[in-house]
Amino acid sequence: MKPGTTCRFVCTLGAVALQQGALAAPLLRCEVTYAGATQQVQARMVDDPYSVPSVDIGGRFHFKAVMVGRGEHIESIALYAYLDTRHQPILVQEAKYLPPYHSGVTPYLLTGEQHIYAGEVERELIYHCTLEGVAP
Repeated sequence: MKPGTTCRFVCTLGAVALQQGALAAPLLRCEVTYAGATQQVQARMVDDPYSVPSVDIGGRFHFKAVMVGRGEHIESIALYAYLDTRHQPILVQEAKYLPPYHSGVTPYLLTGEQHIYAGEVERELIYHCTLEGVAP
């Protein structure tokens, strides 16, 4: 072998392992629909659930997806849907998911399709969330 060949081979393997580790981090993807428009809300692991902002959905709702954990271990997943009112957002649904979670890199449906009706004229918010990259 030429000098430096081993280092290049080992360094390349190390870089691939780091990339695979980064790709394996858990990811929560939620598709949220209101008034025929769909938005994707993504959540990665956080230590502090209070630091996660909610996402405006069509000026009528707010949606917040929170995945709490450390490293590759998910401690909990919480989903919040709020109706936006003149005075303040009002919580209309809170859903919590606790371990164990299905492991693997292939996304799987965590929530099923949810339909929420809120407000004076019962506006409809629809969402479903998938989870991927959970380590066994």
